[in-house]
This record gives sequence, C-alpha cells and structure tokens, in this order.
Amino acid sequence: MRIHTVALLYVSAFSLFFQLSRVEYAVLFLTFALVMMAEMVNTAIERLCDKTAKEYHPLIKHAKDMAAGAVLVCAVFAVGVAVCLFGDATVYPVIWSWFLSRPWAFVLFLVFSLLSVVYIIAGPPRIRDFLKGKKKRR
Repeated sequence: MRIHTVALLYVSAFSLFFQLSRVEYAVLFLTFALVMMAEMVNTAIERLCDKTAKEYHPLIKHAKDMAAGAVLVCAVFAVGVAVCLFGDATVYPVIWSWFLSRPWAFVLFLVFSLLSVVYIIAGPPRIRDFLKGKKKRR
C-alpha cells in the first residue's frame, strides 16, 4: 500500500505538467481509487485469513494469492492508463528544464524522494517510533 500511495502522490504532482482534461483527470482518479481499493481488500483478506487459520491451509493460500493477484491486475492496468495519459514524450524535456531552472525544486524533489523511500521501507509505525525514540521490542 505504501508504494501505491507514493506513486499516487508523484503521479498527481507530475500530472500538472501534462495539462490533462477533466475526463482524463477523472480516469486518473478512478484508477487511483481502484488500485487503493484493491490494496485495502487484499489487506483485509490477508488479515482475516491470518486470524482464522493458525496453520497452513491450501484454501487460505489460494484466497491470499487471488487477492494479491487482484492488486497486480489493477496495478498493471494503472500502468496502461499512465501510458495513455502520459505518453506525450514532448512534455518530459519541459519537466526536466523546469527542474533545472529551479534548483530549489530539484533539491526539494530529491528530499521528498528520500523521504518516500524511508516511508516505503520503514512504514508509518516505525517512523513514528523512531521519532519518539522508542526501541523495538523482541
């Protein structure tokens, strides 16, 4: 879910360079919603399966695999939507020159990229605990 959240934020920010129409933004937002919904349903199914089955069961494995597959299908189609909406190669040099003409924006982009990687790897609970100075119990 964290990777999809970060991708959603970056796609939203960079979409401003592409001058999308209202309909294109609607497709983009529906795509965001579909991927996030699939992630939430996947998480709910996995947690429910973990709670109900204390040991391995082939039906539980199948349910978890199907839920994860649904997320994969949504993510693949989201990439297809991105290719359709952001396929104009003439915009990419404009984005690059925009960042080069504003060094502060490029530095800000790098800082947010680093924070995004930390968020993806550590997740909100570990970041919160780190900031509060708590140590992980074993």
